[in-house]
Amino acid sequence: MPRRSCSSNEKCSRMMPAPPSPLSPPGESLPSPDDRPVVRLRMVGFWDGFNPRDNVFTRLLASHWRIDQEADPDFILYTTVGSRRKDFLAYDCTRIFFTGENVGPDWLNCDWAFTFRYDVHPRHLRLPLWVLYADPRELIKPPTFDVAGVIAAKSRFCAFVVSNPLCRTRNEFFQRLSKYRPVDSGGKLFNNVGGRVADKRAFLADCRFTIAFENESFPGYTTEKVLEPMLVNSIPIYWGDPLVGRDFDTTSFLSAHDSPTLDDLVERVVAVDRDPALLRAILERPWFRGNSIPSCADHARIVERFRTIFTTPVDPVAKRRGVARSLRLHRMPAAIASIGHRLRRQGRKWSMRRG
Repeated sequence: MPRRSCSSNEKCSRMMPAPPSPLSPPGESLPSPDDRPVVRLRMVGFWDGFNPRDNVFTRLLASHWRIDQEADPDFILYTTVGSRRKDFLAYDCTRIFFTGENVGPDWLNCDWAFTFRYDVHPRHLRLPLWVLYADPRELIKPPTFDVAGVIAAKSRFCAFVVSNPLCRTRNEFFQRLSKYRPVDSGGKLFNNVGGRVADKRAFLADCRFTIAFENESFPGYTTEKVLEPMLVNSIPIYWGDPLVGRDFDTTSFLSAHDSPTLDDLVERVVAVDRDPALLRAILERPWFRGNSIPSCADHARIVERFRTIFTTPVDPVAKRRGVARSLRLHRMPAAIASIGHRLRRQGRKWSMRRG
């Protein structure tokens, strides 16, 4: 594919409908629509169904900049998902990498990055996927939070809505908890409710608990799985990010990372299910630590990072020349990461077959 000259996952398509306001740093007023500077930014390599002109990023930026996606870009915001994962290589302007998957930034191919990782690189900002699924203010519990009403509205024990069968830890926990009481599975995997549920949140809302296990476990890798039950006051039973307590108050849910074994986690669920006082005590706890939105979910902070990107001159990695780039060694990290991902996935498949 010829290089274009620059002048200087479907699930995510259901991300939050609009960012909270205001999005300016304290003390700064928003520009009027006619005063917004133009930024030539193009969205590249996103999944099928992604609308490059109407998405969480364009909404976050719209109050501050007019985004021109027609002219040759000065910046691209790209991800590496599916059949279009190599499209970003066609651009030699400033590259901004975003991912919600369990992969890190490849600094041989990007200039800036937004990922879930706790990466101290000066041009990286942590942006875990859960931040983009709802207005974080929805998780702030008011003083008038009706715990008794929440408990009274729960007619079922526990929900499980999963399609991916390749997480053995998640599968094992479902089976173990189901020995105590039936877990209602409304997804493709282990479905026992007569078909896949049409409204996931409504399904979760009826349950005291939700099994909220990630596909993989890695520090910082926190997706919408923990967020969705919180939005409907179903207590997450969580596994995935061992550092989840940095974003959320782990006394408000049941974290597998606070249990030595899955059997111990089951026992904790059973204890809460049988003890109304313990159930109430957990539901009274705030979802966020101190009932305050964590810094990674501060949309003003995200906008400020884009402001830094748009105003900081950099020598784009795509234009740098050297022996490594001449030998195309800059593509090695992406190739190695892709091979590693495939091997891990195949390993999980083999493990499932042997199990």
